[in-house]
Amino acid sequence: MATWTPDPTFYPSPRLAAGAPPEKLAYVASFDPARRRNDEIAVVDLDNRSPAYGQIVGRIEMSGVGDELHHFGWNACSSCLCPNMPHPHVERRYLVVPGLRSSRIHILDTKPDPKNPKIVRVIQPAEIADRTGYTRPHTVHCGPDGIYISALGNAEGKAPGGILLMDHETFDVLGRWEVDRGPQELAYDMWWHLGHDTMITSEWGTPDMFENGLVPELLLAGKYGHKLHFWDLHRRKHLQEIDLGTQHQLVFELRPAHDPTKAYGFVNCVLSLENLSSSIWTWYRDGDTWKVKKVIEIPAEPADPDLLPAAIKDFKACPPFVTDIDLSVDDKSLYVCCWGTGDFHQYDVSDPLAPKLAGKLRIGGVVSKAPHPSGTGPLSGAPQMVEISRDGRRIYFTNSLYGAIDAQLYPDGVRGWMVKVDAKPGGGIEFDRDFFVDWPQGLVPHQVRLQGGDASSDSYCYP
Repeated sequence: MATWTPDPTFYPSPRLAAGAPPEKLAYVASFDPARRRNDEIAVVDLDNRSPAYGQIVGRIEMSGVGDELHHFGWNACSSCLCPNMPHPHVERRYLVVPGLRSSRIHILDTKPDPKNPKIVRVIQPAEIADRTGYTRPHTVHCGPDGIYISALGNAEGKAPGGILLMDHETFDVLGRWEVDRGPQELAYDMWWHLGHDTMITSEWGTPDMFENGLVPELLLAGKYGHKLHFWDLHRRKHLQEIDLGTQHQLVFELRPAHDPTKAYGFVNCVLSLENLSSSIWTWYRDGDTWKVKKVIEIPAEPADPDLLPAAIKDFKACPPFVTDIDLSVDDKSLYVCCWGTGDFHQYDVSDPLAPKLAGKLRIGGVVSKAPHPSGTGPLSGAPQMVEISRDGRRIYFTNSLYGAIDAQLYPDGVRGWMVKVDAKPGGGIEFDRDFFVDWPQGLVPHQVRLQGGDASSDSYCYP
C-alpha cells in the first residue's frame, strides 16, 4: 500500500539504519516437524520494559498442514529508496512466508495490529509452478523492483532451482528471474551487491536430497552444493562460477557487505569431508572477476561415540555444523552458529580477509546439551538461525534447522527455544539471562524477523 511519505523504517544507508530505534517485536517461523498441525508465525515481545518481555504474544496459523515454514521476509525495505528503481512510497507492512515443503506462499498483513497479523492471500503451488517453473520457495529478499524468492526445485522438484519474482504491492507472481542461467543447477540462498549490479547465489540440493533428511551416500560422494554463482543483476545473466571443491559440502548463507561501495561478503560451508570442520569464506572483487578465500575454519570436537547419533557415530567426533551466519549492519561483526557443538561465535571482520575471534558462548549441542544461564537445561538443538538488530547490540537465535535433519543429529527430539545475546561495546558477547523463550510443545522455531528491519532483511544504495 502506498503512503505519502517514505516508510520511516526505510533508511538510505546502513550508517543511518544503525541509528534506528530498538525493535519491539520479533516474527518467528514456527513449524510442526511431524506435519500434523498447521505451522505458525509466532510473535515474540522484545521490549525489555514490557511485562511480556521474552514471551510469545501472538500466534498466527497458516492455512493448511505441511508447509515447513523456514525462511521469510518483508514485501519492501530500504532498497526501495534506490535511485535506479525508486519505490519510496510503499510500506514495510506484509510478511512473505513460503512453505519450503508445501510450496505455498502466505502473505501476512502486520498492520494495524502488529501482534496479530492477518493472512490476506495464499499463493498456491500450482500458480507458482505455472508462472515460474519452480517449487520449494526458500529465501525472500525485498529488492528495488520487487520481491525476489529463491526456489530449490523446478516444477517436478528436480534441478534446476532458481529465483522467481513477485510484485511487492499486488503479490502477483511475475515469473522466472533468470534470462541466462549458464551452468547453474543447484540453488539455495541469494543476495546481491546493489552498488556493483551483482547477484550471488549458493547451493544446497534438490528437494529429494533433503526432504527426508540428508542422504549419507550423496554427502560422502560430494553431491551436495559446493559452488558460488555470480550474476549480472540487471541483465539477469550468469557471469561466473566458483567451485569451492567437492570436499566442501553445503555452501549455504550469503552475507554481503551492507555498504554498497564494498564488493565482498561471507558464506559458510557446513561440512568438510576431509576433516569434518566447518568453514567461512570471503568472496571479493579482484579486477573484473570474483575470487574467494577461506578465512575461518572451525574444527570438529572429538567425542565418545556412545554420545553421538548414528549419523556421525563412526566419526568419533562432533562436527561444528555451521548452518547460519549473520553480518552486522556496520559490517564489523560476523556471528556464526555451530549447530553441532552448540557454540556461538562472534568475529571482528573489520578486515574481511582476516577475521578475529572476539566472543564465544555455548548452549545446547549434540554432546554438551549446555544449559541457558537462567538455569534452563539440559537443552537439545543448538544455535541455528541468527538475527541481529540494526544497531548491532542485540542478537537473537533459535535452535531448529529442518524437521527431517533435526531428527538425524538430535534423534531424541528438539525442544524448541529462542534466546538473546547482547554485544558488548568493546567486543565480546553475553547471554541475556532474562530472555529464554521455551517454545510451544510440538512446534520448533526457525527464522527470526525483527519488526522494522534487521541485519539480513534490508539492502542499501548509499554508503
